[in-house]
Amino acid sequence: MFKLKWLVVLVLFLFAVPPSYADDHTKLLGTWKLVSWESEFQATGERELVLGKSPTGYSIFTREGRMMTVLTGEGRTAPKTDLDRANLFKSMLAYTGMFRIEGDKMIIKVDGSWNPAWMGTEQVRFLKFDGDRFHVLTPWMKSTLRPEKGMTRVILTFERAK
Repeated sequence: MFKLKWLVVLVLFLFAVPPSYADDHTKLLGTWKLVSWESEFQATGERELVLGKSPTGYSIFTREGRMMTVLTGEGRTAPKTDLDRANLFKSMLAYTGMFRIEGDKMIIKVDGSWNPAWMGTEQVRFLKFDGDRFHVLTPWMKSTLRPEKGMTRVILTFERAK
């Protein structure tokens, strides 16, 4: 009887005090509107607006652990040539997958992407919450758009959609 009593207390405690990562998971649920997309260069701390001052897009996070995002740069116009279509590819990002939270990291197992190289990969992002906004930071990597600037990371800022 004594052991059963303590087992009940333990179970109640586990339900009453969920792990801290569950709070971050819950904070992330819903629809988020893109505010900015910046590249930060490690050597100088300089930042550039990659998709312009007014990019568009949304990220959606579901209770079941699915995320999906479509982000596009400002000033996009309907393509008229194959070159126009190819250039549009450079001013967008779209992917979906199952996500999980581990501390300040969000890991997405990609199962659909505008970039076939991401299929089946795990994309790691770092999260920082700030009221009705949150920031997504990529790990440092070689810059593909500005290789002369060295290592870079992307910083996305979202606000909760109203």
